[in-house]
Amino acid sequence: MNIPLDNLVITGACGGLGRALAAEALGRGARVALVGLDRATLDALAATAPGRCAVYTPDVSDSVAMQAMAADWTRRFGPPDAVIANAGVAGGYDTAQASDLAVFRRILEINLLGVATTFQPFLAAMRERGHGTLAGIASLAGRRGLPGNGAYCASKGGLIRYLESLRAELRASGVRVCTVSPGYLRTALTAGNRFAMPGLMAPEAAARAILRALGQGRAQLVLPRRLGWLSNALGLLPDAWHDALLLRQPRKPRAGEPGATPIPGLSANAAPRAPASPTEPSAR
Repeated sequence: MNIPLDNLVITGACGGLGRALAAEALGRGARVALVGLDRATLDALAATAPGRCAVYTPDVSDSVAMQAMAADWTRRFGPPDAVIANAGVAGGYDTAQASDLAVFRRILEINLLGVATTFQPFLAAMRERGHGTLAGIASLAGRRGLPGNGAYCASKGGLIRYLESLRAELRASGVRVCTVSPGYLRTALTAGNRFAMPGLMAPEAAARAILRALGQGRAQLVLPRRLGWLSNALGLLPDAWHDALLLRQPRKPRAGEPGATPIPGLSANAAPRAPASPTEPSAR
């Protein structure tokens, strides 16, 4: 199967995997809607392929802004062959900290709701045309919870289930749905990790594999494959063994801690603080 990918919409196109996807697609001659928050990076990408790009900077969780983006792109270049919902954020999470609730909410807004608001404006046209691909970038972290990473794991686990549901709904329509579950990629989201990252991949290699999978019409892709096997093996462990193994691992930095990655749209007033002393109640 050789599905054309001449017209693409890519969210999160200004960093890591998204930028690698956009650069690879543009290098193949595709027209690409570059959606992200870093205007300068997106403009630099667009400059490599004049006339084949448009730059958009909406919040992916804002349905009105995403509908406006979709309408403008479709008017200028026609309905896309594939929409790749790649925008995502990560951060450590501590349920005991009230201030971390804002982090949980924002991660869900971007990683889960943002995928639905990305797909929604394009789906009717894809159904009417009888073909198209909706690809969501999930994560192997969505397969089983990781200590200190509950918000991210919940968002990616929910995304996997959402994509499964959508794929079943669209099976007879000609519109394909692909769930991409990468392991560790060498990006800003993993730069602050303080634990071992087996199978760490360069985003450029992951981008080539993803576009190849979409061109083949695949419904699932795990990167790298051997890490998927390791994830499956961990899933077979008894809960007590699994938890004991992972509790030894360092936690992902929370927002505001050294090594944490910024979460766009997270109010400075809502940024998590260090836990209060056990003998001194928090001012909050």
